[in-house]
Amino acid sequence: MKVYFLGTGTSQGIPVIGSHHSVCLSNDFKDKRLRVSIWIHWEKHSFVVDCGPDFRQQMLAANCHDLDGILFTHEHADHTAGLDDIRPYNFRKGALPIFAHERVLKSLKKRFDYIFETENRYPGAPSVAINEIENDRPFAIGNKTAVPISVWHGNLQVFGFRIDDFAYLTDVKTVEEPEIEKLKGVKVLVVNALREEPHATHFNLQEALDFIALIQPERAYLTHISHLLGFHKEVEKKLPKNVFLAYDNLEITI
Repeated sequence: MKVYFLGTGTSQGIPVIGSHHSVCLSNDFKDKRLRVSIWIHWEKHSFVVDCGPDFRQQMLAANCHDLDGILFTHEHADHTAGLDDIRPYNFRKGALPIFAHERVLKSLKKRFDYIFETENRYPGAPSVAINEIENDRPFAIGNKTAVPISVWHGNLQVFGFRIDDFAYLTDVKTVEEPEIEKLKGVKVLVVNALREEPHATHFNLQEALDFIALIQPERAYLTHISHLLGFHKEVEKKLPKNVFLAYDNLEITI
């Protein structure tokens, strides 16, 4: 299984519009981050987790010709705003399966009502097949099983996902013990690390490192990174040997 980091930035991306922060002005391609998302593919199966406002650009950069579905972590715009751009996949394969919490599905139906319209549909509108994710209920994606991990983004419940020995968590601030148990034994963990200073709804760097130490994966990658974390090259020097900063267009093998 391969995991391709489509985007590793926070909600504003890096560079931030109009910012003169030194990281935003960096020429290092690893300091340029689109909104957070991953593409997971194996054999003939292909799924993405979240589709934010950079989705079209990300799919072109990744050369992702085929897609079997989208797993949504939560409803915030940086994770959902690209849903209209699934149309090329619809034209080739029909309705695209989406997987999300009931609350997230309600939000998508409100924001993208024309996609979910059942009468008088515009013929060029995107088409989805709805799959509701429930707590403690693993579900099939292709020939693998995705285990939903319920975590907290401040007061908002968010889903992370474990697939085989890989786990992906983003927009996390707290994780309760029963969900931590579901992560034990993962070999590769991806988790958010917004910045060094504490934040109300996201892990900061130290919280992310403490969480990684608790789970004890063989490798861990940090994502959902803001410009306030610092330069990619400088931050990586501070990390444990098995922890890495993810960057856009990085691909790893599980």
